[in-house]
Amino acid sequence: MHLVTWNTQWCCGLDGEVRPERIVQTVQSMGECDVLCLQEIAIHYPQLRGGAAHQVQQLQALLPGWSVFFGAAVHEWTEAGEQQFGNLIATRLPVLQVQHYPLPYPGDQHVRTMQRMCTVVTVQDPLLGPVHVMTTHLEYYSKRQRMAQARYLRRMHFEALSQVFAPPPLADDGSPFQRKPRTEHAVLCGDFNFESHELEYAALSSPAAVIECLEAGWPEGVVGAAWNDAWRVLRTHQPQPDTFRLFDRQFGPEPGACDFVWVSDSLYDKVRSFEVNQQTQASDHQPVRVVLG
Repeated sequence: MHLVTWNTQWCCGLDGEVRPERIVQTVQSMGECDVLCLQEIAIHYPQLRGGAAHQVQQLQALLPGWSVFFGAAVHEWTEAGEQQFGNLIATRLPVLQVQHYPLPYPGDQHVRTMQRMCTVVTVQDPLLGPVHVMTTHLEYYSKRQRMAQARYLRRMHFEALSQVFAPPPLADDGSPFQRKPRTEHAVLCGDFNFESHELEYAALSSPAAVIECLEAGWPEGVVGAAWNDAWRVLRTHQPQPDTFRLFDRQFGPEPGACDFVWVSDSLYDKVRSFEVNQQTQASDHQPVRVVLG
């Protein structure tokens, strides 16, 4: 499976031009792609730099034959009308299930913040079988919220695994209780707004403890499970190539890596390659491409 994740900054390049077609062209230039995960996709935000129309419709038109799923972290009605802002997963693989999860949003009155969310699309890969593909974009300004969101994403993975090891009775009655695609295979990607030396990284990647599983009622199979940084799977002692602030230092004086791809334990030995496109200036972040198989 070939996956690309990218914070597109509502498809606004460093030249100030909003061009969804440039995003798609850049992804296509990186090689084969089966699943495309994009953060910061906007619908009707005319006051954003460069303006933003209905970018979900635009991207769907640019990806004929692909299935496109949008999860709005923000969905509101203002003087400008109906507005949405969130994450998108597009895939050319068969789709089995789609889920949307709002992330924790504890109050933090001292900084500007917005609601965040995670979209999960379960695809059927011809070699790997069912894979939960999850994309998200954590809070930038509030460390309190970012930590809560990292812990929630960790727990999401463990609860999904608990369904694998302790599934409900099978039902094929055509009702909403009918069987679901349960799998150990999961990929979590996006813009996490923390770097590998920060506490949120450690919180997200920490394995499930015995006492934690007992308190949550998770089966024994969940004990020791963890998210694995795909870059470190391949190159344990090398820093990940920078994905943010390479060309634009508005948000800090030095480049850094905050766009990650995490894989479940079941995919640990399936990580084949990890590439960062550090040339494009089609966004203020750099796209990441990972191959699993």
